[in-house]
Amino acid sequence: MRIALTGGTGFIGSHQAVTLISAGHDVVIVDDGSNSDACKVGDRIGRIAGICPPIEVFDVRDTTRLTDVLRAFGAEAVIHLAGSKHVRESVERPSHYFRNNIDGLASVVEAAGAVGAFRLVFSSSGSVYGHADRCPIPESAAHRPTNPYALTKSVGEQMLRDVTHSDPRWSITALRYFNPAGGHPSGLLGDDPVGAAANLLPRVLQVALGMQSEVEILGDDWATNDGTAERDYVHVLDVADAHVRALTQRAACGFEAFNIGRGVGVSVLELVEMCRRITGHPIPTRVVQRRPGDVATLVADTTSARSTLGIDCARDLEHICTDAWRSALCARSGVAV
Repeated sequence: MRIALTGGTGFIGSHQAVTLISAGHDVVIVDDGSNSDACKVGDRIGRIAGICPPIEVFDVRDTTRLTDVLRAFGAEAVIHLAGSKHVRESVERPSHYFRNNIDGLASVVEAAGAVGAFRLVFSSSGSVYGHADRCPIPESAAHRPTNPYALTKSVGEQMLRDVTHSDPRWSITALRYFNPAGGHPSGLLGDDPVGAAANLLPRVLQVALGMQSEVEILGDDWATNDGTAERDYVHVLDVADAHVRALTQRAACGFEAFNIGRGVGVSVLELVEMCRRITGHPIPTRVVQRRPGDVATLVADTTSARSTLGIDCARDLEHICTDAWRSALCARSGVAV
């Protein structure tokens, strides 16, 4: 297929590009470069996949330009990953998140529809569930977003349901990721954003590298086994594989959503301890106040993704942390390890 990949130089997007090219698909990347070095990432995608896909650097909210790119490329499908993604920032800048995430999605739908690319995979989030009544959380659970970021994902899904109701040609899949992490085994790609890391695992590894003095633990009084928040960590390559399956295994039109995770809860302290073992560094921690909009536990029920799409997120926490550490070392030194 000829697939347009928005946000394709970001953490998930760069791994997605490699996975798509390796599976024989043609790819064009659209990314505004706000959270990644598009030139460096494009080079590394090319080194891994053997092909450097074309990269168009602009904001997907430029609907006219996006339509022109999709038409010139001959896009048959779109994987939409572009958007703002951090809980704390969304609480501080809610209007920015709605402009980026909702306006951006609307622009992608409009451009894709204009060129007849009616297959879309949307980057959603397990955070849409908020304080769920049960855990692991099934796709049927109510949406109770607790922060603006999660709300933009929930609203985005509703928009896409309405799109499929309005035009039966659309086949749209929302993948609700839980906590993508890890990196490419080569070390060439990982969670290496522009500026300070916001996700927990990269921050832990920055402490191991001596780039930060300690890991801030956001509360130790959660209703979990050790008092620290629990999350479902899933390898970024498993997330990328899930996108490919969503495009190739799901032929039906309409809207459907799937959880993407391992179905295993990992606490902050458990993650830090795994990183201590893998890196050989002490990794000091300090407990601070909880983050506004956070929840105690987010763990996926992955039954539907397994049975319907054959998605099996088999890479475990040790695999995730090992690949992330390799990528962090490469990012620091510039040399693959």
